[in-house]
Amino acid sequence: MAQRRYTEQEEALEISSLRRIIAAYADYQDAAERDVKRYERSFKRLPRAHKELLFNLGLKYQRLRWCISMNASFIMNMLEAFEPPFDMSQYVDVDGHDCGENMHGHCHEDCAHSVERGDCFRSSVSLSNSELHQPDGCPRKDDKAHELSKETGNRDGVVDMEGCSQPVGDKLEALQGVDKSCSSDKSADTEANCQDTDCVACSADENVTTRQCMAPSLQLNVPPIDVDKVRCIIRNIVRDWAQEGQKERDECYKPILEELNRLFPNRSKQRPPSCLVPGAGLGRLALEISTLGFVSQGNEFSYYMMICSSFILNHTQEANEWTIYPWIHSNCNSLSDNDQLRPVSFPDIHPSCSGITEGFSMCAGDFVEVYNEESQECAWDAVVTCFFLDTAHNIVEYIEIISKVLKDGGVWINLGPLLYHFADSYGPDDDMSIELSLEDVKRVAYHYGFVMEVERMVDTTYTANMKSMMLNRYRAVFWTMRKNASRSKAQKH
Repeated sequence: MAQRRYTEQEEALEISSLRRIIAAYADYQDAAERDVKRYERSFKRLPRAHKELLFNLGLKYQRLRWCISMNASFIMNMLEAFEPPFDMSQYVDVDGHDCGENMHGHCHEDCAHSVERGDCFRSSVSLSNSELHQPDGCPRKDDKAHELSKETGNRDGVVDMEGCSQPVGDKLEALQGVDKSCSSDKSADTEANCQDTDCVACSADENVTTRQCMAPSLQLNVPPIDVDKVRCIIRNIVRDWAQEGQKERDECYKPILEELNRLFPNRSKQRPPSCLVPGAGLGRLALEISTLGFVSQGNEFSYYMMICSSFILNHTQEANEWTIYPWIHSNCNSLSDNDQLRPVSFPDIHPSCSGITEGFSMCAGDFVEVYNEESQECAWDAVVTCFFLDTAHNIVEYIEIISKVLKDGGVWINLGPLLYHFADSYGPDDDMSIELSLEDVKRVAYHYGFVMEVERMVDTTYTANMKSMMLNRYRAVFWTMRKNASRSKAQKH
């Protein structure tokens, strides 16, 4: 793939969008503090007798603040490690427009399975397994990843993109001040100390740090929907990288991995089969496919997702290095305060010690733009889509490109619902949304040369709190289709 060249206006829009996303992450603690203050205002309005009955709520709000500071500490470490693919000092204002205003984050009821969709982010950032952090005592991979990518042919220009953009990594110090006063290495004694009334004042001081240390060009008014996307990312971490998410991964990822194992029984280490994973999110499924012996590439559009996945994949030093409190932002349907405030450690495995295959990578960019290139035609042995198809403005275009990138005889494995993300988009932009029934989706697939081999329904959740009194379950479709080019009714133009 040739280097992606941006017009000045396109680059300005990219930078504007990225500023907004960084600002949303940076505003996480302030937004959460505003919520806690709202809880406290409601508590103060109670009659005295009711306050005495619910005396435990005061302690709960102090514990909430401590949990928030722990989440914020992780976010600050993540932002510190992020290296933007653009010079963020440029294009402070572009005719007063913020690209992010035109982006939508339509969600499943629990959380978006693809948090950010829009027309602004088009860059392709590659994260290969050669960049993964290797701890002491962990065998280091050799430097043949790019050579292997070129030999297999399906990643031409996607992994080795030279000046297309900078790999995600290193520092964000020029953009973002990092407050480590409530870092992840706090002891249990520190947590206990934060239960007293002094913790309230401590949190207030920490809340100011992020906003004060941000470069003036990044100081944006952060809409609540953007902070909600950050909270979605925190819940996605549980789904992809925590032991608590194993049940959900077993429901969603295990059928896909078993199917790949069945369809490619004799995988060669010299020339492993290739698998593309659009909508890869935080990268766990793409990594699991790599550990099976595939050259795996995850593709993700959302910078919210890519910033986080890059940190976990490239900067993790050991398993269960980080602890977050993912369920603190909802007071509804909790069995107990301890359930709501319970910690979750991650990642449950160390990515670079997981046995990945050479050539594993994460490519950032819009699926349609990145994989509609000539170099991608008939390039992949398998395409895996999990909770992805319904993120499309035009699902027919997605299916067309999946057919295009697969080799003749290649397989498409899909699992997910049809909760179209733009179905309820009522705004000035009037986003296009083509919402097909499952029957019509299969008919379109047949048109593009796919033959159904396996089909069944799978009950699953998405970023669910398993200890909640309410769980949203999906009756997702699972299928394996094989591309038979001779049966395709689509005409090349």
